[in-house]
Parts: sequence; structure tokens; C-alpha cells
Amino acid sequence: MKTVTLGIAAREKINKRFLEAFKGKPQGSFISFESPVILFKVLSGRRWELLKMMAGAGAMSIREAARRTERDVKAVHGDVTALLAAGILQKTSDGLIEFPYDAIHVDFLLQAA
Repeated sequence: MKTVTLGIAAREKINKRFLEAFKGKPQGSFISFESPVILFKVLSGRRWELLKMMAGAGAMSIREAARRTERDVKAVHGDVTALLAAGILQKTSDGLIEFPYDAIHVDFLLQAA
């Protein structure tokens, strides 16, 4: 199963992972956000539903994603655009959209200021 970890990470942690990967040490698949505010802004409830439906489903058109989620094509297009910009979704060479993972792991800690 191909899993991606979504989380909150400071630049130092991202740089450390990069350097370890450069040394040949596997790091797994990560998509990091600077803060919980940004993570929750990018991953709204509807976008979570879209990712859940697309996990393991292969490449598809925006129209097909809208059909499978029973949503308006224009609304799904807006969500896809945001998820592409965040690097969560990918476009294939033939213009389809893809979430290349079977599962999502969310990892972050919220603590008192």
C-alpha cells in the first residue's frame, strides 16, 4: 500500500528529511504544511472527500471525479485546482488528475502555546 503522510513541519525538519534522503535513507512520502491553519485551509471537508474517493482509484477527469462524488463539476474543478497547487494531486501527461496514493496518514501535534 502506498501511503502519504500529511503533516505540519518546520523548514528545519523538511531540510533534515531532504538531507537524509540525499544520503540514500528512505524517508517515505510526505506533504508538509507550515501551520495547522494552512493545512485546514487547503484540506476542507469537501476536499477530504475528494481525496478519499481518489485514493487508489487511478487517473480520472475532473468530470469523472465530480460524478463519483456527486458534486458540481465547477466546484470540483475549484477543489482540484487548490489541491494541484498544494502538490497533493498530480496531472498526468494526458491531462487527467491523479492522487497517486492508496492511503493518507495525518501526523501533527497541537499543544498549548
